[in-house]
Amino acid sequence: MTAPRRKSRPRRTRPPLNEFLAHRRKRRHIIAAAVAIALLALALADRAGWLLAGDDLRRYDGRSFRVTRVIDGDTIDIAAPDGDSPTTRIRLWGIDTPELARTYDDPAKDRPAESFADEATHFTTQACLNQPVQLTLEPHRLRGNYGRLLAHIHLPDGSSLNESLLTAGLACADQRFSHRWIDRYTLLEDQARHDQLGIWQNKP
Repeated sequence: MTAPRRKSRPRRTRPPLNEFLAHRRKRRHIIAAAVAIALLALALADRAGWLLAGDDLRRYDGRSFRVTRVIDGDTIDIAAPDGDSPTTRIRLWGIDTPELARTYDDPAKDRPAESFADEATHFTTQACLNQPVQLTLEPHRLRGNYGRLLAHIHLPDGSSLNESLLTAGLACADQRFSHRWIDRYTLLEDQARHDQLGIWQNKP
């Protein structure tokens, strides 16, 4: 009796060399494109400040820093390094104070000071220059369009600089972006407007 004949398996054939090389080049192009897209995404995220989000919260939120300079009513510098700068620039969250005069190389672009800009700057200077202030950040929006850190500022006596400016009529509530105290800031602006304080003088 003869043993059953085993079926022979089909012999695998290797693809031609040219086809193999073409396939390998195609894979390299796909990998290179994926890497380029990933690097572009990282660059855009860094420019938007997303990569610094967790770092900003850890470094600033709930912590106190000395104010080294007052730029205007709603912008200050604190003694904390930020990138290549020895200080961090802070834009006060949720309020907007009158703008100081701006001069440029082209005099035609010069901009005069808005009403009560000097008073708002003086108010902020008196309240916090060379004083320790505590920062409260909003996790959903940590930096503004110019890379400035956005923060609610608490003064040494526990009061809020943002609220104090609104109460004195030297700022208006900025409602473009939601934050935890947006309703309170709006009420403080309404009261100052009702009392015709600061920028609301002689306004209905």
